[in-house]
Amino acid sequence: MNSTAPVPAPADLVLTGARIHTVDPDLPEARALAVRGGRIVWVGSDDGAAAWTGPGTRVLDAGGRLVLPGFVDAHNHVRLGSDDACVQLVGARTLHEIHERVRTWHAAHPDAEWIEAEAFDYSAVPGGRMPTAADLDPATGDTPALVLSYDVHTAWLNTAALKRLGVDRDHTDLPFGRAVTDPATGEPTGFVKDFAVKGLSREGHRALRDLGLPWASPDRQYGRLAKSLDDAIGFGITTVVEPQNSLDDLALFERARDEGRLRSRIVAALFHPRGTTEADLDAFAAAAAAYDDDRLRVGPLKLYIDDVVEPRTAALLEPYAGCSHHRGDTFYPPEEFAALLTRLDARGFQCFVHATGDRGIRTVLDAVERARAVNGPRDARHQVVHVECLDPEDTPRFAALGVVACMQPRHAAPDIAGPGQDWAENVGPDRWHKAWPLRSLHAAGAVLALSSDWNVAEMDPMVGIHAAVTRRPPGGGEAWTAGETIDVATAVEGYTMGSAYANFLEHERGSLTVGKLADFVVLSRDILRVAPEDIPGTVAETVVVGGEVVVERRAGE
Repeated sequence: MNSTAPVPAPADLVLTGARIHTVDPDLPEARALAVRGGRIVWVGSDDGAAAWTGPGTRVLDAGGRLVLPGFVDAHNHVRLGSDDACVQLVGARTLHEIHERVRTWHAAHPDAEWIEAEAFDYSAVPGGRMPTAADLDPATGDTPALVLSYDVHTAWLNTAALKRLGVDRDHTDLPFGRAVTDPATGEPTGFVKDFAVKGLSREGHRALRDLGLPWASPDRQYGRLAKSLDDAIGFGITTVVEPQNSLDDLALFERARDEGRLRSRIVAALFHPRGTTEADLDAFAAAAAAYDDDRLRVGPLKLYIDDVVEPRTAALLEPYAGCSHHRGDTFYPPEEFAALLTRLDARGFQCFVHATGDRGIRTVLDAVERARAVNGPRDARHQVVHVECLDPEDTPRFAALGVVACMQPRHAAPDIAGPGQDWAENVGPDRWHKAWPLRSLHAAGAVLALSSDWNVAEMDPMVGIHAAVTRRPPGGGEAWTAGETIDVATAVEGYTMGSAYANFLEHERGSLTVGKLADFVVLSRDILRVAPEDIPGTVAETVVVGGEVVVERRAGE
């Protein structure tokens, strides 16, 4: 008897022989899927794939490998990126090693007008103090030098750079940061705070460009973006959330799109520094309307409530370890911030708020609570970004208020934040239980949107997933705060559906479900089954975006 069931039209692409972890609770696993017009049209068994295969269908045989939805990196500074023209200080643990790397670079570039370096680690300076121009001068001589910290929240200048940039005792409130002064002399030390808030703002970046800093030039910016975009798609990151941009920066994404470098999809948040006007908000809203397709979307706003723990600029509920009074500051008084977030919420903006300290996080949650009381509850999905030191009393408030925890598991590994590192020493052992509470938040029903925070940490999702599961460095070692680990499936969900939901993309991305965009990755190892220590080094062998194969590697490449 002949079946009267309609025969489907052939698909453009059929994937077979896979172990598909769909992140869709209605169909958790499958062996094959079909794609037409950039979207998934069928998910099922290998036997069913033949019905979707025609003469023009491309068939990919996954060879039994694990297939996941394309990763959605919820906080990835691809535009800031890493710059090959800078002295690279990753792994330099002492001032001597920093000096050696700077001298080596300068010897190879004797005519350079500037020495620029990145990824300085605060712990390289002995005694837990912050660096000074005098610490940098022996390696740089009279050539101006600017060194960015690994988190890009601070800058370190030598004496020549202080002069070139016009920093003196009468000019410490800079367009690109706040110069620290010596309490005895009043002279600037060479250390600049608030670089992420001011130096990466529209005005701060323009000021650095106008002052002749090569790092701030448009070509250098585009070079960092293009390289980071290539890295992202190579890691299987099919959607990148770029969390801090000005309207000036949108042209860089357009250029990348025109030149074929925008293979990952982009969500670009716009930076809302203090002083942002209603006219600026109108311009932000207009940009959101102009950039609103499935490849490049603009819309969320990025704000800061505090800074970072390492230089003791995050806002804590109790004083820093070894201090009797210093708790750090918030960038806004709590009442002012609550009023600001309430106004932004009333205008329909989604807010990403950087908050690392427990007092900073509480200030954000209080502001969201105020906004809901004034404006009424809505599906705003405001995010607390980082959530590094969370008081347990505030854990249930995330789910209750509909606030997303946008977190970076790699930061919680002991080689970055654990004993002997500035983070752990500054908060003190009595507060270590507050560090990156992934398991507690998940158990309390909070949405976890996981991410890399590149270039503060490695972009590779395998490194982040490993840290979430083990609280260990990629190369192994002792776990730190192991009670806050999560399992691999939860970590994968945080890097896919959690991050998609956090950005209002759950109906288009985040799971391998019929009707959604065909973004997926074939991995070289089954990270859901291998030992956790084998997760790092897993490679995205095939990456598909919208049904188009954009990365295809042979085994071992």
